[in-house]
Amino acid sequence: MNEIHDRFTMAEAIQEAQRCLHCKVPQCKKGCPIENDIPDWIHELRKGNLGNAISIIRAKSNLPAVCGRVCGHEKQCEGSCVLGKKDRPVSIGKLERFIADFDSENGLTHEDITEKTRGKVAVIGAGPAGITVAGDLSRMGFAVEVFEMENQCGGMLRYGIPEYRLPKEVVAREIRHIEKMGVIIHRGYHIGVDTTVDDLFAQGFDAIFIGTGTSKPKSLEIPIYQNGKLRDDLHCADLRRIRLATHYLRRIELISEGFMARNEIPVDEGAKVWIIGCGNTAMDASRSSLRIGASSVEVIYHKGIDTMAALHAEYEDALAEGVHFNWWSAIKEIHVDDQLDIREIVLETREPDKEPVIQTLPADNIIMAIGATPHTKIVRTTEGLENDEHKYLVTREVPYGMTTRKGIFAGGDVVGRQATVVHAMRDAKKVAEGIAQYVDAVKLMQAINL
Repeated sequence: MNEIHDRFTMAEAIQEAQRCLHCKVPQCKKGCPIENDIPDWIHELRKGNLGNAISIIRAKSNLPAVCGRVCGHEKQCEGSCVLGKKDRPVSIGKLERFIADFDSENGLTHEDITEKTRGKVAVIGAGPAGITVAGDLSRMGFAVEVFEMENQCGGMLRYGIPEYRLPKEVVAREIRHIEKMGVIIHRGYHIGVDTTVDDLFAQGFDAIFIGTGTSKPKSLEIPIYQNGKLRDDLHCADLRRIRLATHYLRRIELISEGFMARNEIPVDEGAKVWIIGCGNTAMDASRSSLRIGASSVEVIYHKGIDTMAALHAEYEDALAEGVHFNWWSAIKEIHVDDQLDIREIVLETREPDKEPVIQTLPADNIIMAIGATPHTKIVRTTEGLENDEHKYLVTREVPYGMTTRKGIFAGGDVVGRQATVVHAMRDAKKVAEGIAQYVDAVKLMQAINL
């Protein structure tokens, strides 16, 4: 799948940068979750100093080429731009993408490797949170090793966002940049299965960060009927044509890379696909379904358009591609055949101040974009780690991000702070500071007690 959004030429980028007012109190910076120094790097761009521009960006972000593509700019930096009140805001995301791509493709800058003498930290998981912690701690002078269970790094960046929105080579080159900083990455290494957190401490790590995200699917309990009879013994998880959106998108990516066969996705050519949920993942799942040959894609959302979690731009793109949206709606029944393949759904629509509408409609597949919870392998194999009733790891404020076990930190989705890529980065940056404070304090106490 080719990337759908065109990028600026050099002349277009500089022209767009010249629109920036370089405000004394930049609202765009306030709108950015990681407080990127947006006016400063745009000012460097408008002068043609791309090396300075990327240096300013990388001081706050370890994933600029990613953020330039998939951040919620319309709700964050661009949504806060003062020019947007009377005109259109500066295209901040597209400018960030241009600078990051130009830097990587032309080898414009080389980041100095900080001497790794401050301590040794293990990072479990190479998603947005893990990569951010690794990059920040490496710059602070820590020796960092990342342990990733997949053979490719990036987490949901690689397996949860389609190629047409975020090319995998973009993710790969951001990872290569982290490695050039001195971060060591162990791929295909499953903590909780291949080894344990205690083994990592035994190897001399001063602290450990857990950024494993969420991969255990949530489920909805929808009554299932077969030949007109309710099957109390069947659940949605029992039907092969019902899939969690993140797992579904991951399989599509593995097929595109040649690691799986097309028939390993139970969505046939010409299938009628229904998506439950209305966040950005639902938009990705719906548009990807069309790309693999679905004849129709319907999104079901139990509220109205004004409350959807998806960016409006993502919704508009899905609408333009032929995705249909059912507001104030929910599936009340699923009808299956003798092979337990879906044949129909009963859809109920309850618009405010209107009579409910109930329809029986043909269906082949249901994709649930309703979120996930963490797996518990690490908790089960680690003494002293606690999770809450929703299986999220419990952490504290001081030092920020430390779990119930001394020296083990966590951040991002695995602690329940589920949000966008940049929000995961913001949380991870705070955890990196907490890890640095903790390791420094421990080493100081050890020196005093010598």
